[in-house]
Amino acid sequence: MSRPQEPHRPFFPHGNPFRMILPKSSYLSPKLQALLNKFEDTLSGRLRRLVPKHKDEVFSFSWMILAIQLLSETHSDIKDLITDLELPVVDWDDKWIDVYLDNSVKLLDICIALCSELSRLSQGQLLLHCTQRNLDQHSSSEILKAKSSIDSWRQHIGAKNPRLDNCFIIIDKLMESLELPKVKNSGKGKTLMRAMYGVKVQTLFVCSAFISAFTGSDKKLVDLQVTGSHMWAESFNDLQTFVHREIRSLVSSGRNVLLKELEAVDSTIGKLNPMIEEGIEPMKTEAFQNTVAELGTRADKLSSGLDLLAKEVDGFFQIVLSGRDALLGNLRVSSSVFDSPKKSKTEEQLVR
Repeated sequence: MSRPQEPHRPFFPHGNPFRMILPKSSYLSPKLQALLNKFEDTLSGRLRRLVPKHKDEVFSFSWMILAIQLLSETHSDIKDLITDLELPVVDWDDKWIDVYLDNSVKLLDICIALCSELSRLSQGQLLLHCTQRNLDQHSSSEILKAKSSIDSWRQHIGAKNPRLDNCFIIIDKLMESLELPKVKNSGKGKTLMRAMYGVKVQTLFVCSAFISAFTGSDKKLVDLQVTGSHMWAESFNDLQTFVHREIRSLVSSGRNVLLKELEAVDSTIGKLNPMIEEGIEPMKTEAFQNTVAELGTRADKLSSGLDLLAKEVDGFFQIVLSGRDALLGNLRVSSSVFDSPKKSKTEEQLVR
């Protein structure tokens, strides 16, 4: 499944992939066109909903939760479209199956990496609770403990997660799969491939944005060029322009933390540190007590956001996994009925 990493290539190095799967002379029946239009119109609406009203919404938990929810809906829709197309797996091209199965593994790996990072960040909450408890005691020994907890929290938050670094390679591989395979004279196949392209674009956008949020790096932001032939093109281009501009602005500013709620906690701790350094007396002031209360509020918001986002990522994981399992199940049935198992990469996927 893993292949040697190749240098990053510009998007569409060989031109628009839809020249291969949906040429100008291609014709879709009214029924197929209606199914495709419904799918693309729904996708366009989701992308419009994801455009932030203000730049501060980018990388807030509310925006990230919405992003993964909408992505889950799109992946569910593609399964419904396959059913509506009445396109049994036995009629699928081997290449479609190989790409679908390979991409599903990559998405599962990304979900696992994101969940591991969310879990790691949640573990830091214990240090924040210890800090609050220590600061409430107003004693010299507790001040020292609070300092230690703060230092440990910042070290914990700043640590790198190797699983996230592996996602950079996965993003490259997902990019390669955008070069869609040719489709022979099959209106249903062309409809499916065109819809799958929309799914891949939304998936790549969300995944690359999330990886940027958790790594503090914009090196794997993918600037996709979607043509106006897609009903959702304008919505996507507006979304991508807005979000990528803000991400690059955040990274170039030198900020170590991009998640809004995490940055808010770090900012409050930054205000507490000089007060703690001055000793017990400043800790008795109203300003100090208000800052400690602010830390508690922001820490609770961070904890809640991490839990909710982890739940949505797990939900997306289950959708991808169920889609993969359904396809593999259909392949097994088809192989047993026709006694002609596919002698391709698909056969390797069946045993995984």
